[in-house]
Amino acid sequence: MRARFTGRGRTGRTIGLTSVALALTLSVAGCSGAGNVGKGDPNTINVLMVNNPQMVDLQRLTAEHFTKETGIKVNYTVLPEDDLRDKMSQDFSSQAGQYDVASLSNYETPIYARNGWLAPLGDRAEKDPKFDQGDILNPVRASLTAADGKVYAEPFYGESSFLMYRKDVFKAAGVTMPAHPTWHQVAAMAAKLDGYRKGMKGICLRGQVGWGQVVAPLTTVVNTFGGTWFAKDWQAKVDSPEFTKATQFYVDLVRKHGEAGAPQAGYTECLNDMQQGKVAMWYDATAGAGSLESSDSKVAGKVGYAPAPVEKTAGSGWLYTWAWGLQKASTHQDAAWKFIRWASGQGYEQLVGRTLGWSKVPAGKRASLYRNPQYLKNSGAFAAATQQAISSAKPNDPGVQPRPAPGIQFVGIPEFADLGTKVSNEVSSAIAGKQSVPEALKKSQRLAKEVSDAHANN
Repeated sequence: MRARFTGRGRTGRTIGLTSVALALTLSVAGCSGAGNVGKGDPNTINVLMVNNPQMVDLQRLTAEHFTKETGIKVNYTVLPEDDLRDKMSQDFSSQAGQYDVASLSNYETPIYARNGWLAPLGDRAEKDPKFDQGDILNPVRASLTAADGKVYAEPFYGESSFLMYRKDVFKAAGVTMPAHPTWHQVAAMAAKLDGYRKGMKGICLRGQVGWGQVVAPLTTVVNTFGGTWFAKDWQAKVDSPEFTKATQFYVDLVRKHGEAGAPQAGYTECLNDMQQGKVAMWYDATAGAGSLESSDSKVAGKVGYAPAPVEKTAGSGWLYTWAWGLQKASTHQDAAWKFIRWASGQGYEQLVGRTLGWSKVPAGKRASLYRNPQYLKNSGAFAAATQQAISSAKPNDPGVQPRPAPGIQFVGIPEFADLGTKVSNEVSSAIAGKQSVPEALKKSQRLAKEVSDAHANN
């Protein structure tokens, strides 16, 4: 995984915890109100949604298109990512049924399904030829499939990660981007390009606290350096030589050649730095490419896209998707499915392309989009690289050793949101120069061992 996730809460919390306080931003399409409003009306549904730009576009288009076509009104509650997760876990864990549908990720979906909080969607999708479940990219569909083999969420958009770089700067400096760069090659290029133009740094990497911020890209580096959070038998490995080497490399790279204010920089800050021409490279979510190539970007047409850098593995790109889950306790399941079918369907992608522009299409989920001439005309610079990154992602086998749980940039267990955030505090502190990497990982190992001991004893 924008205070997007792009995978990626700023603070992160363990699934199942309820929030102490929520700042609710209520946004409505079709009629006023949310929460219990519409619970008795079969043609009204309540949707809990993250406040990412693609979702805001969806909200704008709902009344004029979905409601007009189906007669179903949608009440949206739109929240920042962390607040969304708190509100969603509170409502779904209690099966209160306040919300029929919620935007959740491939991190939560298998956990919620295992707890019996979601209604399966696979049968509905298979019986609905217009939806075309087979068009969903295989890794995305698999990530939303629970241990029982059933699909429990349908994607709104998907992403992996890749390396974005300034083609014009590379050419001027006489630097060539390898077809499949290694991290050590990236470090050498960052050193050469650091300061090549006034105020330009070599690379931008997240340093901000959060399991979905610094921990997301760092974990992909750990994977390809041969490390892992947990061995197959749940032995904690956060202070292993491989994990330590990867973290030291990441911290050294961002401290020596990374963006200004790295300990506070997340997805949004790196995106802004890349758009403003302040960095020569940026390793992050494939979803960022659309913004880099937008009409208001200073670097549009100047950016190249290379696979996620590697060391010991063939690939290292992550896998993340924001998707739609249907609460099992919902009393409006037919209407809720119609909304999910619309929001995740090919027709919605076409609608966004026609009305808002093809760069705004929620991509990364359907194979058909990558055969669409109109989309490719507007997104050709990064479309193939994005599709390849997503299609080659291996959440069940992201490293050099077996894992006890799936996940590339996260570990697919409920405790990881809390563990990852605590570890991110230590790593971000090391980036800030307040402690050494071994000191940070020694503390982190104790935290990881608490989790591993709980799993090993079950």
